[in-house]
Amino acid sequence: MKPFAYARPKTVSEAVALARGGATVMAGGTDLLGLMKDGIAAPERIADIGGIEPLQGWSRTKGKGLRIGALVPLVELETSVELARSIPIIHASLAPAATLQLRTMGTVGGNLLQRNRCWYFRDEAYPCWLKGGVRCFAIEGDSRMHAIVGAEECVAVAPSDLAPALIAYDAVVALTGPRGQRTMPLADLFVAPHGRVRREHVIAPDELLVEVRVPENAMSRRGAFEKAMERKTWSFATVSVAVSAKVIGGVVKDARIVLGGVAPVPWRARDAEKLLEGRALDDAACQAAADAALERAEPLKDNGYKVPLARELVRRTLQRLA
Repeated sequence: MKPFAYARPKTVSEAVALARGGATVMAGGTDLLGLMKDGIAAPERIADIGGIEPLQGWSRTKGKGLRIGALVPLVELETSVELARSIPIIHASLAPAATLQLRTMGTVGGNLLQRNRCWYFRDEAYPCWLKGGVRCFAIEGDSRMHAIVGAEECVAVAPSDLAPALIAYDAVVALTGPRGQRTMPLADLFVAPHGRVRREHVIAPDELLVEVRVPENAMSRRGAFEKAMERKTWSFATVSVAVSAKVIGGVVKDARIVLGGVAPVPWRARDAEKLLEGRALDDAACQAAADAALERAEPLKDNGYKVPLARELVRRTLQRLA
C-alpha cells in the first residue's frame, strides 16, 4: 500500500478545506480501505472525518421528519427500536447488508457513496471504462451480477441496500463544500456513468455529505423491502426491491418502487408505479406492476436470470404492503 499523509479534522470547514486541497475523505473506511488494497485508490492524503460531531447522530422530530447524520454507524440505525417502529424499512434494508463488524464501522454517508462491486472495476489488472479505459469488460465478459436496465458504457450496478429504501421514502441529502450547502433528492445523488461522466455520484471531490432527511409527510407511508442474495445473508444484493405507498381504503396512492442490483443507479420503476395508482393492491395489481417494472429490461448474456428474479421480488414485496 502506498504511504499517505493522515489528518483528522474536527470541524466541517476544516474537512472541506482539506478536501479542496486534494485530500481523500474517509468516514468508516470500509470501502476506501478495500479500494486501496485492490490498487484502485492511492490517496496521498486522507482526511478522517469520523470525529466531526455535527455529522453524527439521528433524530425524529414531530412535524419535521427524520434527520440522519452522515456519520451515523449503520448498526445504530439497524438496532434502534424507536426507528424500527417509525420507519421499519431501514432496519429491513440494513440487517442483511453486511457483517456486524462492517455495520459497526460503516456509516450512512459511506454506504450511499460506496463504489460499485464489479469484479473488473475492482481488479487493477483491468483498465475498464469507468477507470479511464476504452471498454467495459463485463459487457462481453462475466456479467452475472451486472445491470439489466439503465446502463450505457458501464454496466456495474449501484451496491447500496439503504439507498433504495430511503429513496422509496423521498429522502433528501444535504451536501456542503467551498461553494456553500446544497440539497437534492437522494435519487439525484446517483448518476449512471455515460459519455464524459465517468463517476457514480454527483458529489464533487471537495464536498461532504452532511445528512439525510426523510420528510414528515413520507413517514406515514407503508413500506416493505426484500432482497435476493447469493448467500443467505451478509452479501451484496443480486436484486433488491424497496416499495412504499399510501394505502387508503385499500387503494394505492403515490406508490414508490425502487430496485437495487439491476442498474447503475437505484432504479425507479415509474411505469409500475403509475399502473398501481388508484388500484386495489390485490394479486392481479401486484403481478401487473411486477411485469411493468421489468418490461424494458435488456439483460446481458449471463444475467438473464435477473429478469424473472426481479419480477417475482417486486410482486412479493408489493404483496407485503397488502
